[in-house]
Amino acid sequence: MKAVIATAAGGPEVLEYTDVPEPVAGPGQVLVKVDAAGVNFIDTYRRSGIYKMNFPHVVGSEGSGHIVALGQDVTDVAVGDTVAWASAPGSYAEYVVVDDKELLPVPEGMDMRVAGALPLQ
Repeated sequence: MKAVIATAAGGPEVLEYTDVPEPVAGPGQVLVKVDAAGVNFIDTYRRSGIYKMNFPHVVGSEGSGHIVALGQDVTDVAVGDTVAWASAPGSYAEYVVVDDKELLPVPEGMDMRVAGALPLQ
């Protein structure tokens, strides 16, 4: 899948759009196809090295999308549900794994770009 990674600590020049392995949902997690991802100050802190991260890593923290797979023991949501989240490192990708307890339902008809920004606003 395609994703934006930070290759090292630094400014925007360390970001790279590249292929990475698709993540797999573990117990208590879901796999989401990302429709929109927000840009957050925490993302810049992680990229710059202010917040310690391992490099390289997929950047991004929040977003919105559609659930495509459920991990073991997930019962409160279903494949196809439209959701948003505020805390799922790796959101600047085609797919992201999110803990099921971090998910918020997106009302029908809401713009996914708006939904992806709401959890932190």
